[in-house]
This record gives sequence, structure tokens and C-alpha cells, in this order.
Amino acid sequence: MLLNPATTGPVARIHGEPLLELPRDLYIPPDALEVFLDTFQGPLDLLLYLIRRHNLEVLDIPMAELTRQYMTYVEMMRANQLELAAEYLLMAALLIEIKSRMLLPRPTSKANEDLDPRTELVRRLLEYEQMKLAALRLNELPQAERNFALAHAWIEQTTVNRLPEVSVNDLRNAWLTLVARAQVNRHHRVTREELSVRAHMSRILRYLQGREFVEFQELFSSTAGVAEIVVTFLALLELSREALVELTQSQTFGTIYVRSISFLTVT
Repeated sequence: MLLNPATTGPVARIHGEPLLELPRDLYIPPDALEVFLDTFQGPLDLLLYLIRRHNLEVLDIPMAELTRQYMTYVEMMRANQLELAAEYLLMAALLIEIKSRMLLPRPTSKANEDLDPRTELVRRLLEYEQMKLAALRLNELPQAERNFALAHAWIEQTTVNRLPEVSVNDLRNAWLTLVARAQVNRHHRVTREELSVRAHMSRILRYLQGREFVEFQELFSSTAGVAEIVVTFLALLELSREALVELTQSQTFGTIYVRSISFLTVT
């Protein structure tokens, strides 16, 4: 078949060259024709589309017209052998039921005169429309990798050198050292002395005030006896328990240092 290019134009273009005559051995399979229909997310989406397209009132749906348009779409899908979900058929049955109920005479009792077969369908359509509009608004918000790109920056991690924790054995060794030093200064005069742990706690805090680090041994007087050393040691442990002082050590088996927590807060 020879076509007139002046009236019909070329049939197609192959590599830029116009094709004016269909090949005689051209074979078109039966399933080569594809029908593209509007895609919907479900039967409610289709109903809402039909209502808005034909300017129908949602609160007063003309069921006959809406059912006819819906069934036309369903039949079109079935005629073109398109996959039809079962929910579309279920909605078709519901529309036919509502249409049939509206054709029946209205009940005369006052209890049922306000019942409308379309009420539940209208409620579902309005709720679906609100969710669809909300989804569109969310989709309009800026999204990463769509409206903007995320910038990545590498931050070099800095390590903080923490002083090793003071173990029980370190305190024990320091205590034994103090007791041994007190044994050297021991004398045989027996006296009764009232010692207060709280008073020694206050003395230690006053001594630490304004100082960053103080060696453990500095808190104990070189001339103190065993009783005073014990009370001072108990006062130091009580301050540590109440988180008023911090015990640190620069290295294992090294000198133990004491500092006030209030000093750390101010600095």
C-alpha cells in the first residue's frame, strides 16, 4: 500500500529516513496492542476520580450515574484482559446494592427515615480524600536526595586521655604506707582525744580549695597518730562517696592525687 506523503505524511521514520510504504511481510501479533488506562490506588480512588471528574456532589451522590461510570471502567479492564483486583468487584457489588436499596420505597417509620444507604460510602470517600490530600502535602515537603543532597563531612575523632581509676589495692597500699609512718612516730603517752570525721572532711575541703591536684600523702599530717590517720582516711572516703572529691592516678602504682569536684565545676 502506497501512501501519499503530502496528505498523510510518512508512516514512521527509521534512522531519520521517512517510511512511506508499509512492508508487505509486516506481521502484527494479536497481543501487540496495549491499552493504557489511568491507574488508581483502589476502588475508592477510582470513585473519587469519577466524582470529581464529572462534578458530582459527594454528599448527594447520584448512584445510578456513578454506578454506570464505575461499571464502564471495570468492563473496560476486563475486556482488555487487564488484571482486576477483587476489591474492585467487591465495590461494584456494593454500588449495585446501594443503588437497589435506593430504588426501594422509603420506610414510613420515623426511626428509619434518616437512614441513607449512601452514608457509609460517603464517609469512606471523605476520609480517603482527606488522607490523599495529606499525602500530597507531605510529598510536597523537601525530601533528601530529591530536592536537596545531604552533605557529609568527616570530623576527626579526638581521644581524651582519662587518668586511670584508683583501685582498692592502690588505696590499701597507700593506707599501709601511712600506718607504717605513723608507727614510727608512735609514743607511749596514753591520751583520750575526740576526733570528728565531719571536722576532718571540712579540713580536707578547705585544704583542697584553690588547688587543682594534691598528693594523697599531703592530706595526712606527718606527726599524726594512728587514730587521726584513721579518721582522716574515713573522712576522705566519705568525701569520695558523696562525690565531693575525685581520686586519680597518673599511672599504675603511681602517686594518688586528690582534687575537689567544686574546683572542676568552676574551671
